Amino acid sequence: MCLGTLFVLLNIFPIHRKTNDKGQKYTSCGFELTLAALIIASVNVVFYISLFLRVEEASRIPAIVSACMCFFLTLIMLVNGVLRLFVTAKQPGVVLKILVFAFWWVPILNLVLLFLIMKKVYREMEFNEYRYLLNTERRDERLCETKYPLYMVHGVFFRDWQNFNYWGRIPGELIKNGAKIYYGNHQSAASVEQSAEELKQGLLKIIEETNCEKVNIIAHSKGGIDARYMISMLGMGKYTASLTTINTPHYGCKFVSRILEKTSQKTLSLVGSGYEKIFSKLGDDNPDFYGSLLPLTDESCARWNEILKDDENVLYQSTGSMMKTPFGSIPPLILGYNLIKKHEGDNDGLVSVKSMVWGDFLGVAVPKGNEGISHGDVIDLTKKNIDGFDVCEFYIDLVNKLRLKGL
Repeated sequence: MCLGTLFVLLNIFPIHRKTNDKGQKYTSCGFELTLAALIIASVNVVFYISLFLRVEEASRIPAIVSACMCFFLTLIMLVNGVLRLFVTAKQPGVVLKILVFAFWWVPILNLVLLFLIMKKVYREMEFNEYRYLLNTERRDERLCETKYPLYMVHGVFFRDWQNFNYWGRIPGELIKNGAKIYYGNHQSAASVEQSAEELKQGLLKIIEETNCEKVNIIAHSKGGIDARYMISMLGMGKYTASLTTINTPHYGCKFVSRILEKTSQKTLSLVGSGYEKIFSKLGDDNPDFYGSLLPLTDESCARWNEILKDDENVLYQSTGSMMKTPFGSIPPLILGYNLIKKHEGDNDGLVSVKSMVWGDFLGVAVPKGNEGISHGDVIDLTKKNIDGFDVCEFYIDLVNKLRLKGL
């Protein structure tokens, strides 16, 4: 009865690592259960094989019943643990989870796949525990408590949804370190002029609601051009303390230019129409697929750079990231990497490093491994942990430098 009670409690309340993230608690519990089930299964296999070899044939029936019971209970624990991992663990990725689900019945292969998931989950738990302890230790330092709030501006083809944050884990980590954050909430696909107007309205709303004098803008990809237009052409320089652009194609995006050159108008119209229908239902008032891509070509960006003059009262700075191989991201960025690498050198799969430079250039984030940091990785879009690069700490450092400058 004691062992039975312990078994039930272990399945409901497994031991978990320190974290303030509810999802990570379930992940930790799933890891503990899965590991325990695998260890128990290994011990039972050795024990019962040894037992069957020693006992007489007449005495094997009770042993078989006992073995079946152990197998059933261990299976319960294993399924409980694996299900928790499948639902809450982020780092194994969808592909690996699908492979485990598809080949769970294949001996040896299922164990290899499960081992790969366990390895990724363990590294995920180590990383989350590290971040939890780090934020706990420096809680009183308020590293991201800037004078002016942060205005986060997304790039093209995404929105700022509450349940799918464009910036992944970054806003939460900034807030833990004292930051006040607001979002652009502009449409996912629109011209620079329209996006800038929407950003202006959002900025004025922040000023009105908080009585802050200015904001610090952090903008990714096309959002950087939208923000520059808002500051330069719509008179928002007086309300902007700084503009930090992340992987913004200030001098154009060769990948976009080539797509528009090689793709027929009929195909572009078909793809754009489908996109616009979907995002109209998701919140966009008037999405413009083609109009959002055209401003990113080399020719368009050259024209923007002639028109958009920097405001002398605003701190302009830029930074970015780069991939090291074409296999460090999703297929569209693989194609983009090869194309841009040939013509412009280092890039993030969409934007060359040369094109990211505007104002004070803070350098390029490059991890120690061979993977690199793609256009999506630099905003934690898929919440993927990259060896040698802590994306949350990358932004905390950016914001802390703004704080130290009195902004």
